[in-house]
Amino acid sequence: MEYELWRTLCLDMPGAYEDFPFGEEAAVYKVAGRDRSKSKMFGLLMLRSGVVSLNLKCDPALAEQLRAANPQINPGYHMNKKHWNTVTPGLDAEMMRDLIEDSYDLVVASLPRTEREALGWKGLVERG
Repeated sequence: MEYELWRTLCLDMPGAYEDFPFGEEAAVYKVAGRDRSKSKMFGLLMLRSGVVSLNLKCDPALAEQLRAANPQINPGYHMNKKHWNTVTPGLDAEMMRDLIEDSYDLVVASLPRTEREALGWKGLVERG
């Protein structure tokens, strides 16, 4: 159930698409404006030993707070543990949407201005 919900939430982000560079058990969610060759990953949805998990980018200070408050949020599996979290089932849909949007925003903010404009991205502050 979480797999499909999380997949849908990731694909709902403007300019997001799904890729499988590591095989069918690891869906990578990337964002690109006009040029897919400049795309960047904002999510990695995995099915490992029957357990679904989602790696998401996160501001380091917030990542620490989220990990302390939620046992379902841990340092990123096979990722930079300072900037990525791994989320497992147990959080409500609204919180998952927020975590995915935050990851997306951090990645889009690093894209060139023309790519951000092509996505119609309003920025971290303006979205609220």
